[in-house]
Amino acid sequence: MRSDLFTSLIAGPCSAESLNQVLATAEGLQGLPLSYFRSGIWKPRTQPGAFEGIGDLGLSWLVEVRRRFGFPICTEVATAEHVRAAASHQLDMVWIGARSTVNPFTVQEIAEALEGTNLPVMVKNPVNPDLKLWLGAIERLERHHIKVIGAIHRGFSVYQKTKYRNNPHWQIAIDFKQARPDIPIIMDPSHIGGRAALITPLVQQALDLHYDGIMIETHCDPSQALTDAKQQITPLQLQELLQTLEPRTPNDRALQELSELRDKMSLIDENLIELLQERMALSLEIGAFKRSQNTHILQVQRWEETLRANVEKGINAGLSSEFTELFIKMLHEESIRIQLGLQAKQPNEN
Repeated sequence: MRSDLFTSLIAGPCSAESLNQVLATAEGLQGLPLSYFRSGIWKPRTQPGAFEGIGDLGLSWLVEVRRRFGFPICTEVATAEHVRAAASHQLDMVWIGARSTVNPFTVQEIAEALEGTNLPVMVKNPVNPDLKLWLGAIERLERHHIKVIGAIHRGFSVYQKTKYRNNPHWQIAIDFKQARPDIPIIMDPSHIGGRAALITPLVQQALDLHYDGIMIETHCDPSQALTDAKQQITPLQLQELLQTLEPRTPNDRALQELSELRDKMSLIDENLIELLQERMALSLEIGAFKRSQNTHILQVQRWEETLRANVEKGINAGLSSEFTELFIKMLHEESIRIQLGLQAKQPNEN
């Protein structure tokens, strides 16, 4: 791996399952510029009964990895007790998981436990697409004088099925970078993709979007993994993946062409705003007509037919069904808001 592609490379198994498994994985990662060797010690599972981690014993296995191979070591913490255990074993970094980030009480508890430990901390995005929760978790850590903080983009849970395990919602990560350019952000393609086959293209996207690093779940034998077997790759596959990446180094002429394309896109965006303005003006007229005729604002059958037709048009135009459906629903929601606002004025008019 070229050292100038990413600032941080974090790799290791989803879960520490045995000392031999952890050491075999670490041995396979030798030769890579690993920033941290990672492994889950306490594993919050969606349903009870699944393997929930080896517990504190696994911390000694991570320490052995550091002793034998020289890799800095890290794990996920979800409680103050986890923080104390990690600090007592002198781990080099910890991260807060997506299920924890979503709960300000949990983040507060962890932040208080971290104060004074000098442990670097990374924060995964919350499971739901809420930028404020993500930023809020960072701020809670800062209020407890945590000096070294990073962010991990691992995707967001969605009800609809997509090709990803967790929808990337790229714009949220971009908004995070804009809000906190001082906080390095890395991508977790393992959790976004959920399948080994999706990891390579996601890592290339991380490079293209100028992420600071990547965290990849790597296992000496993924087929035997006790957790998330489908999204883990071998150390050899990781090495091969990193060799396939294409660095982006545009020359001056390419930058000029890119600038011209962006100017064209900005013009289209302006036209889109004008079209949306016209559409909402029509929504206002329709709302006034419905009000004069004393009819319901929502016509369910027509709405369902319109949604299906527009999603089909979007797919035929090369857009994803997820984007098209979300876009049409947002337009409809805004139209309903406008029409409800008009209806709300009715009682006070006489």
